[in-house]
Amino acid sequence: MNKKNILLLTGSPRRNGNSDRMADAFIKGVLSAGHKVTKFETARKDISGCRACKTCWSKGKPCSFQDDFDELAPLLEAADVIVFCTPLYWFSFSTQIKAAIDKMYAYVGKSCKRSLNIKESLLLVCGADEDMEVFDGIRATYQGIAHYMKWEDKGVLAVPKVNEKGAIEATDALVKAEALGLALRV
Repeated sequence: MNKKNILLLTGSPRRNGNSDRMADAFIKGVLSAGHKVTKFETARKDISGCRACKTCWSKGKPCSFQDDFDELAPLLEAADVIVFCTPLYWFSFSTQIKAAIDKMYAYVGKSCKRSLNIKESLLLVCGADEDMEVFDGIRATYQGIAHYMKWEDKGVLAVPKVNEKGAIEATDALVKAEALGLALRV
């Protein structure tokens, strides 16, 4: 078995909320499968969005502006698998994780100095709404990113009806998240 280096980006500003618990369940599965995982909490970092300045790599690093993306960049470069774990905000990613995703633009431009080795991706998302259709926007965005980056989509876990902190405990989502992590053994 090849040991994979998995980078899990979380996007919840609420500590130990439903998506954080889902991330932790996924990590449990990943570790059981024998892989390495790094959890990067975007909501605890200061990452401003892409400014479309077109100065990527001009200062020897992906983004010419200094913020906590400087800490994320080497983790992205070392990862084989990327996982996005976020609460659903207005049919999409939370602002905190979206800022990090937007700065990944530096890795697709002509001036890119170091490429990403990511081959696989997953999306874990939960939201308060009852209808699964509310996840259509984030699912389409995630799948578009995966396709554009040529990542193999290893799955989407979308969990409805979780709003109050801890509500995810009353669902089967944590078991499913752990199973997704464990399934990466293949």
